[in-house]
Amino acid sequence: MLYTTRTPAAKREAFRAALSSGALQRMPGAFNPLSAKLIQDKGFDGVYISGAVIAADLGLPDIGLTTLSEVAQRAQQIARMTDLPALVDADTGFGEPMNVARTVQALEDAGVAGLHIEDQVNPKRCGHLDGKAVVGVDVATKRIRAAVDARRDPNLLVMARTDIRAIDGLDAAINRAKALVDAGADAIFPEAMASLAEFAAVRAAVDVPILANMTEFGKSDLFTVDQLADVGINLVIYPVSLLRLAMGAAERGLDELATVGTLAGQVAQMQTRARLYELLDYEAYNSFDSSVFNFTVPGTQTTGDPVPPTE
Repeated sequence: MLYTTRTPAAKREAFRAALSSGALQRMPGAFNPLSAKLIQDKGFDGVYISGAVIAADLGLPDIGLTTLSEVAQRAQQIARMTDLPALVDADTGFGEPMNVARTVQALEDAGVAGLHIEDQVNPKRCGHLDGKAVVGVDVATKRIRAAVDARRDPNLLVMARTDIRAIDGLDAAINRAKALVDAGADAIFPEAMASLAEFAAVRAAVDVPILANMTEFGKSDLFTVDQLADVGINLVIYPVSLLRLAMGAAERGLDELATVGTLAGQVAQMQTRARLYELLDYEAYNSFDSSVFNFTVPGTQTTGDPVPPTE
């Protein structure tokens, strides 16, 4: 009921252990707190909080328009609803290295288990769009050092994302990944890899967990969990998938309402009231209400009128 009883510290410790287990961790992207509860209910390993989804939820493109406070607020709302570890997209850290340090502490306070900082110029753009630009290795490593130095819980995972593959090729991505690990990154997110062989090459180059981004309509093929596990990937995210599914269904429903005049034909595709209440744990709230309000205050009658004192 209400929020998870599992502390952020416990979730961070569990996340670290899971990444060291050898089992591929599957983290669909939650587009709101309720979808995070659904991800947990379906047995996934963690929840991803995408910067692109937060921007889209605000009606904005993913071009660096969101602020730290917006991301931290949404991250807290999602992370506190699930027992699962949450990994959040922290973009470029929202500024220079000192801003990166503040970003890390704000997101740590929000209760996430990990975050990733990327090496694009600030403001950034979606990692699967053309025309990206990255900062030099000196700035990229300063961001990661600032992030690592700023965290107070040593189990908070600081992941480094590099977008340099799309600009300078695979060798540059491998060299950048090595430099980011040397700067203190706990894990590497090589964005927009073109093949399993490229993922395998990054895997061979560094001795930290590797993340694969399986976003639809992007530059990477949609590899299966087994394919990714076979090349040594530790973590896979599906950042915008649930939002795309939900918005696709919403658009089809609105089209039918506009043309037919009723949603009767869509009811079978909707989540039922009973299933929604199950996810929300209505029964626990009902029991809580009864235990609090289903009693008589001493000195009063059931009507609420004062009880005359006895002799």
